Amino acid sequence: MKVAVVGVTGLVGGRMMEVLEERNFPVSEFIPVASERSVGKEVTFCGQTYKIVSAQEAIQKKPDLAIFSAGAGPSRELAPLFAEVGCRVVDNSSCWRNDPTKKLVIPEINASVLTPDDYIIANPNCSTIQMLLPLAPLHRKYRILRIVVSTYQSVTGSGNKAVAQLEAERSGKEWGEYRSVYPYPIDLNIIPHIDTFMEDGYTKEEHKMINETRKILSDNRIGVSPTTVRVPVMGGHSESINVQFEKPVDLDAIRRIWEGTPGVTVQDDPSQNIYPMPRYALGKDDVFVGRLRLDPSCPDTINFWCVSDNIRKGAATNAVQIAEVMIERGFLPRY
Repeated sequence: MKVAVVGVTGLVGGRMMEVLEERNFPVSEFIPVASERSVGKEVTFCGQTYKIVSAQEAIQKKPDLAIFSAGAGPSRELAPLFAEVGCRVVDNSSCWRNDPTKKLVIPEINASVLTPDDYIIANPNCSTIQMLLPLAPLHRKYRILRIVVSTYQSVTGSGNKAVAQLEAERSGKEWGEYRSVYPYPIDLNIIPHIDTFMEDGYTKEEHKMINETRKILSDNRIGVSPTTVRVPVMGGHSESINVQFEKPVDLDAIRRIWEGTPGVTVQDDPSQNIYPMPRYALGKDDVFVGRLRLDPSCPDTINFWCVSDNIRKGAATNAVQIAEVMIERGFLPRY
């Protein structure tokens, strides 16, 4: 099929090309799209070289599928234009996630919500995806009452410029000698601030985790208390998660549930120092869980540690998996 990647020069856009290639996605015509300043530059996909085109040129080609990773502003403007020519859009930005007319999808959890009428589908926030993949089956069995989550998010979540900032700092440059993405140095530092602060003292990133959790699990009663933090790690997000359930829980049963959940890998043997770490999650599509234990201060409550490659399952892979579901349902052509 005709497939466009919008925002192809970005960190996630590049990974989307890799994932499409790795998963042998049926691409008959590849259309790389970026901003005007990148038009005419070249990218390589499946061993062939392609010239980047503008969004307007891509729309004229009438792609069957467009995977967006260009930010909320371009998505708001361009996604409807692609949809108008019959193109299915999977959008990685925050633009459409809270729109009640748009589906917010993690395929392993709620692929069933997709219908032939869906032309713009939202990809959830990376931190939400990795948290909910192991939590969704537990919610079905025990029903979640409340989640308290602290994230430890890689600089890759802020894109290529943030990676460059961390590399510049580690090479010895003084803060101010480079284009800073963060309000403070990130190397040898931790910044408890992701996205802009809201009036209630929470950030937009934290509100995303609250709203998206309720939408994806179709349960507005779930309490979510997040703190999102940027750490000097080059790839992979980590989360410390505390979950209170309505029903009594059993740790062995939870491990068995996770072991049977597609996309989840259990790494949980503290006696052998086996637990998830972002360094070893890089380049992988699974969500890794470990450090599972009961909360001694609260009944029917567990703690666990969760790690995932935020650019893959947290963004590119999840988007491609959504497209694969649409092929299986007949919403996209197989050719």
